[in-house]
Amino acid sequence: MCADTTDTAPEYKHTLNLPQTDFPMRAGLPKREPEWLARWEEIGIYDRLREKAGNRQPFTLHDGPPYANGHLHIGHALNKILKDMVVRSQQMMGKDARYIPGWDCHGLPIEWKIEEQYRAKGLNKDEVDIVDFRQECRKFADGWIDVQRDEFKRLGVTGKWEKPYLTMDYRAERIIAEEFQKFLMTGTLYQGSKPVMWSPVEKTALAEAEVEYHDKESFTIWVKFEVVDPVAGSGDALENRDLVGANVVIWTTTPWTIPSNKAVVYGANYDYGLYEVTDTPEECWAAPGDRFLLADKLAGEVFKRARLEEGMWKRVRGVPADELAGLSLKHPLAGAEGSQGEWDQPRDFRAADFVTDEEGTGFVHCAPSHGMEEFELYRDLGRLQEVITYNVMDDGGFREDLPFFGGTFILDRKGKEGNANKAIIDKLTEVGGLLARGKIKHSYPHSWRSKAPIIYRNTPQWFAAIDRPVGDGQDTYGKTIRERALTSIDELVTWTPQKGRNRLHAMIEQRPDWVLSRQRAWGVPLTCFTRKGAKPTDEGFLLQNEEVNARILEAFEAEGADAWYKEGAKERFLGGIVNPEEWDKVDDILDVWFDSGSTHAFVLRDREDGSEDGLADLYLEGTDQHRGWFHSSMLQACGTMGRAPYRGVLTHGFTLDEKGNKMSKSVGNTVSPEDVTKQYGADILRLWVAQSDYTGDLRIGQEILKGVSDSYRRMRNTMRYLIGALAHFEDSDRIEPAEMPELEQFILHRLAELDTRVREGYAAYDFQGVTQALFNFCTLDLSAFYFDVRKDVLYCDGDTTRRRAARTVLDLLFHRLTTWLAPVMVFTMEEVWLERFPGKDSSLHLQDIPETPQDWLNPDLASKWAGIRQARRAVTAALEVERTNKVIGSSLEAAPQVFVADASIAKALNSVPFDDVCITSSIEVTAGDAPDNAFTLPESDGIGVLFQKAPGDKCLRCWKILPDVGTHQHPGTCQRCSDALS
Repeated sequence: MCADTTDTAPEYKHTLNLPQTDFPMRAGLPKREPEWLARWEEIGIYDRLREKAGNRQPFTLHDGPPYANGHLHIGHALNKILKDMVVRSQQMMGKDARYIPGWDCHGLPIEWKIEEQYRAKGLNKDEVDIVDFRQECRKFADGWIDVQRDEFKRLGVTGKWEKPYLTMDYRAERIIAEEFQKFLMTGTLYQGSKPVMWSPVEKTALAEAEVEYHDKESFTIWVKFEVVDPVAGSGDALENRDLVGANVVIWTTTPWTIPSNKAVVYGANYDYGLYEVTDTPEECWAAPGDRFLLADKLAGEVFKRARLEEGMWKRVRGVPADELAGLSLKHPLAGAEGSQGEWDQPRDFRAADFVTDEEGTGFVHCAPSHGMEEFELYRDLGRLQEVITYNVMDDGGFREDLPFFGGTFILDRKGKEGNANKAIIDKLTEVGGLLARGKIKHSYPHSWRSKAPIIYRNTPQWFAAIDRPVGDGQDTYGKTIRERALTSIDELVTWTPQKGRNRLHAMIEQRPDWVLSRQRAWGVPLTCFTRKGAKPTDEGFLLQNEEVNARILEAFEAEGADAWYKEGAKERFLGGIVNPEEWDKVDDILDVWFDSGSTHAFVLRDREDGSEDGLADLYLEGTDQHRGWFHSSMLQACGTMGRAPYRGVLTHGFTLDEKGNKMSKSVGNTVSPEDVTKQYGADILRLWVAQSDYTGDLRIGQEILKGVSDSYRRMRNTMRYLIGALAHFEDSDRIEPAEMPELEQFILHRLAELDTRVREGYAAYDFQGVTQALFNFCTLDLSAFYFDVRKDVLYCDGDTTRRRAARTVLDLLFHRLTTWLAPVMVFTMEEVWLERFPGKDSSLHLQDIPETPQDWLNPDLASKWAGIRQARRAVTAALEVERTNKVIGSSLEAAPQVFVADASIAKALNSVPFDDVCITSSIEVTAGDAPDNAFTLPESDGIGVLFQKAPGDKCLRCWKILPDVGTHQHPGTCQRCSDALS
């Protein structure tokens, strides 16, 4: 607005109220942020907030535990920053927002690392004392907890870092065991044998949450099962005699399950046919006269796979599904020399609901030990004992005494293709059991830890029954775990976004019983005993004794779960209560998802700084946790406390590179949080999170971060201007809103609108909406309008009402913008605050968002100023044309005439200092139509502008061109500036 005077003119620059601040334009965040972290630690920000809380309403975000086994990746940063923004925003809106970070410490990844260290030294884990081994696992986890804690803190995440929760703490292990004992005592725990997802490499069962899907190339085979004589009474044997000797063809991508085949099933509602081969090419496993039973819809594709072209086969007749009933089949290895009768029994043949005619042959081979649908079919028929096999060992090898295949492996030690599939295919080829073979690339389950493929394998495991009534328990929300979970999802939990509800509901609705046991060493054991010689179905199979339970818990509290594995543990826990010789100790460990699912018990319920009712207001994790932590926490809590442990669930997407590709170290497109903080600072990373739509997948990369940095710089400059303009502002400078000019009252109206938007946005965890609203306000309402208009008053006025009003509004802006943005830009807003309010114990993060009076809202005034701003746009556009044509250099050289067709708008423009609003030296507003040569803007309909140069001389202090310049006490000044100088 103002500039240096010439050498011959009076020097007035020193009389201007120019902004005064040492606040740097360059942030220097990578260097400065650690200094603020140290300061917050020194003054104990988190604990001071708890002391300040008083009787505030608590808000508890329960932290889903990350795993303590490596440096943080960008997904960790996204998750923890989102959590921190929730906690800080809730705190600053008047809640007692608590955050206790925690870690998952047990489980296979850590155990695997220690085993790798052993193997590197030529040691065998099984030869090491189990307690010593567990201690090494504990030490490994401890080291990574310290590393990750520092990395999380560097992101500006506040919390009870000096006292986190750890699943391996002795008290935590005691409470996990106690939660397990509730399943034991209420009758929901049972031992069963069914196909479970099994990792041959890791030699343990896996939960659904521990499995991920990757493309895998598999062998695929079409296998022949010969039809044997029909069973009498199943239909007229003479009518289907032509089926005897024909081959039912099955298709499978798991040849290794063929030795465990016990049946073939078909669809009751599909059309089948009897087909005969009439001619064959060379290198074909069919011969003229061979007959095959196939689904009509799939027959052509099957023959194509067998290298039989059209004309080399014919359909003899249709075979209704009911004609198949009662037929028996022969296993292709039946009677093979050296088979020792292993496969000689006829295979069962019946209809099943899970058969489809979309691919394959229309028939499905059944190995109930390796598939849940087949298992459930024969379980419901009461025939499991007839069809269950134990051919596959825990390492994925076939039992040694299995004919032909004993000692072969499905996978090798590194999780690659073993020799079993080839051996089986070769043997089937030798005995004439194949019609075709090939390979297929398909999505296949892998262990997310070892990255090796998994198999389904029938093993004795421990389960939590989710459809069995839980003890005599309360049934407020349902009698079974499943009922309680579904009620919780629908009635007790708020979902952000809402689609999260549908996903978890579908999973809970369809899921089988929960496999609790793992065959590993590093974890909390299943603290139970089984009666020697008893079957799982026998009465009294499990020891249910409160005195024994209490003794176990007391030992765990003092020594941790290692107590279970120490010599003499069984006698220690049972002696004097029951006869130890009559019971066996279970040494399996609990699924780590039971550990993390139990955290509500030892964090929310057990700690003084937990939750008063044992429930969390929010669980916040990635969408993968619908099958992970949200899921296991729901099942665990519904089994022990009757409902979900949370009132709200927020889910976010995954992080991708700038092109939308999944991040991969091998591809080289990963973004490390450490690298971002070193280059840009953590506030840039936090702002990236806040500006992104976390409900979907988030992209990040150098170009995106540069864009975020530009947004950051604009906001920083806004705050720098505020600080400078408020230099030396005192409470005595304030004036009340009623005394303010309309422009200031309009800005107060916008603040009241924004206050509602910010509070509602933070309450709904809509950080993108909040930051977008605030950045638009700072850019459009402040920088491009209010600051621009009021610079003249702030710099050049004396102690006038309008200058006091402007500074009062700037102070109100300062307090709101800093607190509104504090949850996002934690470091920068602290820097801004301390620039005005320095002090040893001063911190923005001890403040709340100020209450904004609702009487600041003035819709009528806002509507009026919307019209004024629309007219202003027409004027500034008209002046820009003159500036481009070099007619003027500054808008203060202009005194335009404005024509307004709408008389009410003209009246509004004349009721305010419209020349100040347009930053011109003077302006004339005329109601009526504009002349043809007037400048117009399409979006400012009814407004025309005629350019005129301002008459008079240029004030040497404010640069306005006015007729009265030079006629006052101070040379070369206008009336306003001369009065200010006096």
